[in-house]
Amino acid sequence: MSFITLKNINKSFKEREYVLKDINLTIEEGTTLGILGRSGAGKSVLINMLRGTKEYEPDSGDVIFNIAMCENDKCLHVETPSKVGEKCPLCGGELKSRELSFWKADRLEKAAIRRRISIMLQRNFALYDEDTVIDNVLKAMGDEGRYEEENIYRSIELLEMVQMSHRVTHIARDLSGGEKQRVVLARQLAKSPSLFLADEPTGTLDPQTAEKLHKTLEDSVKDEGITMVINSHWPEVMKQLADYVIWLDEGKIVEEGDPDEVVAKFVETIPEAEKVVKHDHTTPEVKIENIKKHYYSIERGVVKAVDGVSLTINHSEIYGIVGLSGSGKTTLTKMMMGLTDPSSGELEIRLGDNWVDMKKAGPLNRGRVTPYLGLLHQEYSLYPHRDVLGNLTDAISLNLPAEFAKIKAAHILETVGFEKEKSMAMLSKWPDELSGGERHRVALAQVLIKEPNIIVLDEPTGTMDPITRIIVTNSILKAREELDQTFIIISHDMDFVLDVCDKASLMRGGKLLKTGTPEEIVKELTGEEKEDMLRG
Repeated sequence: MSFITLKNINKSFKEREYVLKDINLTIEEGTTLGILGRSGAGKSVLINMLRGTKEYEPDSGDVIFNIAMCENDKCLHVETPSKVGEKCPLCGGELKSRELSFWKADRLEKAAIRRRISIMLQRNFALYDEDTVIDNVLKAMGDEGRYEEENIYRSIELLEMVQMSHRVTHIARDLSGGEKQRVVLARQLAKSPSLFLADEPTGTLDPQTAEKLHKTLEDSVKDEGITMVINSHWPEVMKQLADYVIWLDEGKIVEEGDPDEVVAKFVETIPEAEKVVKHDHTTPEVKIENIKKHYYSIERGVVKAVDGVSLTINHSEIYGIVGLSGSGKTTLTKMMMGLTDPSSGELEIRLGDNWVDMKKAGPLNRGRVTPYLGLLHQEYSLYPHRDVLGNLTDAISLNLPAEFAKIKAAHILETVGFEKEKSMAMLSKWPDELSGGERHRVALAQVLIKEPNIIVLDEPTGTMDPITRIIVTNSILKAREELDQTFIIISHDMDFVLDVCDKASLMRGGKLLKTGTPEEIVKELTGEEKEDMLRG
C-alpha cells in the first residue's frame, strides 16, 4: 500500500545548483527504501526533507503522505494507511483516510505526521549524557506516566531488542560510540514511529560494531514492519536491509529497483585505489625512545596509557599506528603533537637540520615545531559561518593575497579528490551545503593547505563512503609524492592501513607489540582484533 509519494521534487540551496532534481518516487508501507550514491549526491537532503526539517522544504513538487488520521480535531493521531477504519489508540475516534501534501499541510497536521517519524543520524548521538541508559529511553516516551510499570517494561524490552540490556544502569556518557548509537535506536523506537529514517547511522562506527547495528536495525525495524528509509556508505547494507534501492547521482535518480542489481551497477563506478609504491625511507624525522604516559585514576589506580614505547618514523613515510580502542595509540599521538607531556622517555622531531625535544615547552623548543605539524582529528569540524574558501584561509589564519588564496585553495581541493572543473565552484559553498564526505575532504584540505611537514590523521576513515575512502587514499599518496610530507595514520581500520601505509606498529594495552609492514602486522592480530579491525 502506498504510504509516501514524492512528485517532481526539486531542491536547491541559496540559488545555487539543484541538489535534488525531478525526484519521483513511491514508498510502500512496511518496506525499506535504500538510498545509494556518492558523497554529495543528495542522500541526506532527501532524508531531511522526509523528516520535515525546515531548511529542506522543496523548491517545487510535493511530498504526499497517504495516512490514517484520527477524526477528532483535538487528537489528529496518525497511523499508517492500513489502519484506516480502526479505532484511534489515543482517544477511541475513528481513523479516517487522508492524503496530505506534507509541506503544504497546516501546522497541526504537519506536527501530527512528524510525531510519528523517528530518525538516526551519523554523528549525533542525541542522548542525555548524565542520565542512565534506561532513563534516556524513558524520556523518549514523554513526561506523562514516564515511570509507570508498563513504560519501564517496554524500555527494558527495547534495550533487549538493541542488545543493550546489560547496560541499563550505566551512565550514557560512559558508553562506547556503538553502544550510544544502539541506545539512540532504542529511544527512537520508544516513540513508536510509523516512519523510521536512518541517515548513515553507522558512519562513525568500526566495521564490527556497524555490522551489529545493521543486524539490530533488521530485527527491530525492518522485521517489525516499520517503514524505513536508509542511506549508507556500505553497499552491502542495501542488500541486507533494503527492499528497493534508488541510486542518486548529482541529485537525480539514475537507477532504481532490485537492491542486488542496483548495487552491482553502483560498485562498477567505484574507482580503484592506487597502490602504495614501496620506497626506502631512511631519514629519521620522529624518534621516540622508551616513552611512557602514566596517570592516577581514583577508580582504576595507576593507568599506564603508554608504557615504554620506542619507534622511529622516517621522512616521507606513511606510518600506521594501529590497535583497538584503549590500546594507547591516541595518547601516543598527543605526546607527538605536544598536546600532553610524557611521564618519562625521549621524544624528538627533526626540523631542518636540528632535532627538537618535544618534552620541552616554549617557543624556542617544541613551539618551533608545532606550526609544522598538522592534525585531522576524528571529530573534525568546519567553521559554519565561513564558506569553503574562508575555512581554508582566514579561519586558520592563513593570510594570502585574495587571488592567490583562491588558486591555492582550489589546487588543494583537487589534491583531496575534487574534480578540477568543480574545485573553484566549491570555494563559495558553505559547510551546511556539503555532504559528510565533502566536509571530510575539505577538513583534510584545511590541514594540507598549511603545508605541514608531518600530518597526523586520527581515525580518518570513520565517516567515509567507499568512493570517498578511495579518493582520500589516493589523496594521501598524491600529497606524499607532490608535497614530500610524512603521514602518521592512527587507526583501527586495518584495511585502510594495508591500502595506504608503508609501515605500521601494533599497540595493545599501552605497549608496542610489533613494527613491520602492514601485512606483517595482520599476522600478529588476535581473533578479537581481526574481528574489529578487518572487514573480510
